[in-house]
Amino acid sequence: MNRLLSNVVGSFVEAWQELRIHKTRVMLSLIGVAVAVCAITTVVGLGAVAQQSIVEQNERYGGRAATLSLYVSKNDGSAVDDTVMQDVWTTELERYGVEYASRVLYSSQTVQFTDGAVPVQVIGVDQPYGTMHRVTLSQGTWFTADDVDRLAPAVLVNQIFYDRIGQPDLATHPTTTLLGATPTTAVITGVYPVSTWDTEPAMYLLMDSLSALVPADQLAAGGNVPNYELWVPPAISEELIPALQRDLEGALGEGTMVSVNRQDYAASNEDPFASIKLLVAGVAGLVLLLGALGLVNIALVTLKQRIREIGVRRSFGATAGRVFFSVMMESIVATVVAGVVGVIGAVLIVTNPMVQDFIGQGMVTDFPPFPVEAALLGLACAVGVGALAGLLPALVAVRVKVIDAIRY
Repeated sequence: MNRLLSNVVGSFVEAWQELRIHKTRVMLSLIGVAVAVCAITTVVGLGAVAQQSIVEQNERYGGRAATLSLYVSKNDGSAVDDTVMQDVWTTELERYGVEYASRVLYSSQTVQFTDGAVPVQVIGVDQPYGTMHRVTLSQGTWFTADDVDRLAPAVLVNQIFYDRIGQPDLATHPTTTLLGATPTTAVITGVYPVSTWDTEPAMYLLMDSLSALVPADQLAAGGNVPNYELWVPPAISEELIPALQRDLEGALGEGTMVSVNRQDYAASNEDPFASIKLLVAGVAGLVLLLGALGLVNIALVTLKQRIREIGVRRSFGATAGRVFFSVMMESIVATVVAGVVGVIGAVLIVTNPMVQDFIGQGMVTDFPPFPVEAALLGLACAVGVGALAGLLPALVAVRVKVIDAIRY
């Protein structure tokens, strides 16, 4: 055991000494490997940022995993009593300990602009909706618990709405007039960005504020029925769906139809990020292959310069195994050092705010930390490339005849 350990340590020492002697060759090898490892680690790291961007975009539309959507209707087409439904909804949330839940209602309100009154889409939500759907604001803040008690309701408008009223400073508490049976002045507290296909003004209102503006029976008469969403742990979502359906049907009585299903991106069993993972793996593999080929070429060329050295070592009693392991370890030690340098470079690139903003396109709010698996992959690739680059020269070195090498 001691002899084996001594041989291994001796091989490492020899490899390090050879690296010090052949500094020029080592630098050429390190540069190629470091660039390759940096590239593959950077690709994997940026792939994680790109995946997070896709995740957050999906969560803005369907909610976080797992978001359940609950819809209630009567078989005869009549509306469910809003007060009864609200009591049942509150009871269910308390029963199952759901912290994030929201009513969602799409309606419209006539808004007075300087160029006339225009019907504007209104999305009625509860305060947790912003967290559930990762709503981002370009200015201002999302609804707070105190906004429910405002005499003048708070409203969040999209960029189109904001541009149309002249982009007033939110610090001055700008207002807008909501027309109807009773005209109401609402305070604009935030602005959210719009997609390229959005061309009309829109706004968010708290459900309680919207209900105060338009009675529930009037909303129901217009076909505007709220949808109910709740964000629960994915592990219990499948069990919670039939339980909620059973509880609500029992509480609301016969003739009530309750539909509960998952609406988030992770509801499908298929991996929604399979394509981007394959793309990242393909690019990373190509980069690694190019780096390995370059290193093998350098190792083979420089081996010819060491034929005489190897012959001398063999003549003094170095075994074939010792020569093989020494040449192999020289390559591995060099590539490990290069791998560390490459990983450090990749970390600096991926965590650079400018790079993250470019990849995320302003759509990522929770940038993931640099993935540890990317660093480990980079180091593993460095070791693999070193072993591959050292294997062929090591086999050639073992096959060298002592007398021919000394005469070389």
